[in-house]
Amino acid sequence: MNPYIMSALAAAAGALVGYGVNRGQTKKSSQDLETKHKSLILEAKDEALKIKERAVKESEEKENYLKDLEEKVRRREESFNKRLEQLDEDKDRLSERESTLKELQENVESLKKEQILQLEKSAKLSVAQARDQLMVKVEKEYQDDILKTIRQQKSALKEEADKEAKKIIATAINRLAVDQIAESIVSAVALPSEDMKGRIIGKEGRNVQAFEKATGVDLIIDETPDSVGISSFDPVRRAVAKMALEMLVSDGRIHPTRIEESVAKAKSEINNQIKEAGEAAVEEVGLPPLHPDLTKILGRLKFRTSYGQNVLKHCIEVTHIAVLLGQELGANIDVLKRGALLHDVGKAMSQETPGGHLQLSVDIARKYGQNDEVIHAIEAHHEDIEAETVEAIIVKAADAMSGARPGARRESLESYVKRLTELENIANGFKGVDKSFAIQAGREIRVIVKPEDIDDLGAYKMARDIAKKIEDTLQYPGVIKVNVIRETRATEVAK
Repeated sequence: MNPYIMSALAAAAGALVGYGVNRGQTKKSSQDLETKHKSLILEAKDEALKIKERAVKESEEKENYLKDLEEKVRRREESFNKRLEQLDEDKDRLSERESTLKELQENVESLKKEQILQLEKSAKLSVAQARDQLMVKVEKEYQDDILKTIRQQKSALKEEADKEAKKIIATAINRLAVDQIAESIVSAVALPSEDMKGRIIGKEGRNVQAFEKATGVDLIIDETPDSVGISSFDPVRRAVAKMALEMLVSDGRIHPTRIEESVAKAKSEINNQIKEAGEAAVEEVGLPPLHPDLTKILGRLKFRTSYGQNVLKHCIEVTHIAVLLGQELGANIDVLKRGALLHDVGKAMSQETPGGHLQLSVDIARKYGQNDEVIHAIEAHHEDIEAETVEAIIVKAADAMSGARPGARRESLESYVKRLTELENIANGFKGVDKSFAIQAGREIRVIVKPEDIDDLGAYKMARDIAKKIEDTLQYPGVIKVNVIRETRATEVAK
């Protein structure tokens, strides 16, 4: 037989055998899948039944829980309604009691007024008069006790205030530190040795107290080696105090009597310097001699600064500028010189006399015989009124040029000076005040009273009254300490 045919037959037979075998295996796999499918269906049915049972059980539990919760809410609502009813009843009872109490109060007030009227008729005194008489009587009978109580309270309050102040200062220092410009308000006096500070302080501080009372400044005795500071916003006082302290240090004898003598001598010397400064200024600008009193007022400007600029030098500078401008414009040179030199003369008196420096300058110029053109130039230099003459316009321009040039001025102390002046004016307005000094940048006012007019209790009352008036009339940051000083001095001469 052909081998190719035999090969084909063999291949066909193999295919038939393979097909039979494969068909048997396929039939068996189908039976296994069917069995497995039935098993899965049964398992799913069982699981569905279990889930249904659990759902039914959970539903029953939730339904029971909601029923319990609903019952609790119902009981609470009933309780709340009962409380509301009780509160309404209590409110009604309180309203009735309030009405009754109000009627009783009105009756009591009416009876009280009737009794007061009857007492006033019987005593022939009003309630205010009776109160005043009682206060006077109590003050006289218990003056020592009152003073003792006041001192104890002040001591306790001071101790507590010191603690709080230290705490506040420490916090402030920790949060902010700024530089201080001290040369305008503090003068330093060199000491030959450190032990000189003890002699300046004196026994129990009596020398310091006497010095500050005589000069109206504040002595700064701190850790600065071989130096003592003199603090005051009044430059003339500060100059007098510096000169007097230098005399005392040079002499070495420091006691209250010697302090008074040195201060008197220093005042005389400063007055001479003021006179010489005024005369030199008049001569420098080329004016004929002015009235002696006007010259002295002008000389006081040597010790005054405005925005850090020396006022006397500023006035001289304004005069020179005004003359140069006036020569170009053909203005009256004499009017320019007088108006420019005197335009700020009121600043010399602004610490002693109420009112702004402009009005004071006008009043001073008018008092010492300056003509209307000069007065108008002074009055118009700050544009308070409209300048109507060439001379007034030139003085105003020269003043602006002097103040506005680079380096001429720095931050002003005028606001502080104004507050110091107002503080001293308030204190001086009280009866029995001898002298008053505003110190510590306006944070303290020292009032020296006449001991024959004011007693110890009166000093406490005056301090309270001054503080109250300051609160009512002034605007100021922080607090202001009112220190009323009453001193009795007995002097005899041994012969």
